[in-house]
Amino acid sequence: MAREGYQEKLEQLREDVLYMSEIVLEQLQMGLDALEQKDEDVAWDVIEGDHEVNELYLDLEQQCIDLIALQQPVAGDLRFIAASFKIITDLERIGDLATNLGDYTLDAQQNLAPDVDIQSIGEETIAMVERSMAAYADEDTEECYAIAEHDDEVDQMCEAASEVVVRDLIEREDLDSEEEVQRLMQDIYRLLLTIRDLERVGDHAVNIAARTLYMVESDDDLLY
Repeated sequence: MAREGYQEKLEQLREDVLYMSEIVLEQLQMGLDALEQKDEDVAWDVIEGDHEVNELYLDLEQQCIDLIALQQPVAGDLRFIAASFKIITDLERIGDLATNLGDYTLDAQQNLAPDVDIQSIGEETIAMVERSMAAYADEDTEECYAIAEHDDEVDQMCEAASEVVVRDLIEREDLDSEEEVQRLMQDIYRLLLTIRDLERVGDHAVNIAARTLYMVESDDDLLY
């Protein structure tokens, strides 16, 4: 009976990690929606929702600690618990990046760089996180490698977007005052931070895939 209870706790941990990912992905999508629609109400929902993500993280952290301390797992079970702990850390940080999108929405002053498709980049990174969590759930090692390879494409998208932002800044000729220059620079800086944060979401998705690969096969090939 004790062994059955232990296995149930392991499965509950997996389910709770997947639930946390659903909440984080919802936060990230809302952050992108707030940016696109310039919706301050949605932005505030994202910012205030970060508290739930943090509470989930702390609860799951305690679950991992209790399982290690009380059950003394070994081999595959230990790797599963350790990987789950690392994955919830990545999810918590993705939640923080979603909160940043809410902050950028509240602070933005004007439309900038219309040639930069922030939504497409955001959709790619959301898909990467979804795929990495599916790989975790299904213990799909082939998908782990595919996610890592796809990250190179996302990095290229982010690099190209940043170049467009800088190019548009250089070509601006409609600024009549120092105040306009300062306001523009602040918005440009926020836009570059948005691109950087979305790139980091992709990096966290790769981290999740890397931990999943190690969890399943004790293979540290994707860890960095």
